[in-house]
Amino acid sequence: MKGRTIILDHLKDREAAALMVDGKLEDLLVEADAPAPGTIYRARADRPVKGQGGMFLTTPDGPAFLRQVKGLAPGELLLVQVSSYAEPGKAIPVTTRLLFKSRYAIVTPEAPGLNISRAIRDEEERDRLLEIAHAEMGGAEHGLILRSACAGADEDEIAEDIAAMASLAAQVMGDTGTETEVLAEGDGPHALAWREWSEPADVVTEPGGFDDHGVLDAIDTALGIAEPLAGGGTLYVEPTRALVAVDVNTGADTSLAAGLKANIACARALPRVLRVRGLGGQIVIDAAPMAKKDRKTFESSLRAAFKTDTDETVLVGWTPMGHFELQRKRGRVPLREVLS
Repeated sequence: MKGRTIILDHLKDREAAALMVDGKLEDLLVEADAPAPGTIYRARADRPVKGQGGMFLTTPDGPAFLRQVKGLAPGELLLVQVSSYAEPGKAIPVTTRLLFKSRYAIVTPEAPGLNISRAIRDEEERDRLLEIAHAEMGGAEHGLILRSACAGADEDEIAEDIAAMASLAAQVMGDTGTETEVLAEGDGPHALAWREWSEPADVVTEPGGFDDHGVLDAIDTALGIAEPLAGGGTLYVEPTRALVAVDVNTGADTSLAAGLKANIACARALPRVLRVRGLGGQIVIDAAPMAKKDRKTFESSLRAAFKTDTDETVLVGWTPMGHFELQRKRGRVPLREVLS
């Protein structure tokens, strides 16, 4: 099936959203039990962690950890936002840099200024969006970023989105409560799909959409360790407690360039494979055999593939044993854990 299709459905009574592109599962969002990134707390400082420059905090959802703390004393109240999902048994990662993000707008408290996504290059369109931004945020103490989804979007819809985020920011930043509390919930899968999957697509909301559009079959593949690659190779993805091991297999191809071809196919597929499986942290790739002179080609393919990925990924480099390492933000709970 050609084109982009967004399917909003449920998996085991959990809210879920799937993005299918040309019949392939490109992205998958599933509701988790842990607090969603974007959740904002009024938290209480608990105890500092010596040697790490961090502080454990108390929140309504359990302990949280804030890095790079200065001048914060135990017992103080502060506003923090969940930055990613916690590893099992660890505190919720939070930050004091709050962002109020929607489909068109990101309101940035304590970072004034009006900015437009660099992806929007047309000068007339940028001027149009600046007029909307000034009309909605003129004189506001908070900053604003207009996202790439604004390009060509309806003026009233953009203005409404800006106003909603500005109102929420004013409400949260003006909080005067004295107890720990959840001040704003992070977006669930359906809201997140509307926010992040902004390119034109057919939207399916009828129950059973996952079954009708092949999403369930794709999820079955994602729950396994094997992922077929273009050209006949196979990617084996095995999460452990310490890291995610990725092994590249050339399959039946016995040509001299088999290793390089399989590794390039791995680089192009890896962002989607990790995204759908909800995997992050340390990623170690055991690449197929190839000449050392081809490593730069492989790295360039990896860099290009992750450039547009939604979760921040750092390409660390090669190990002495010839493995390639990545460090990826834990932006999701692993699919196996959510559906277990």
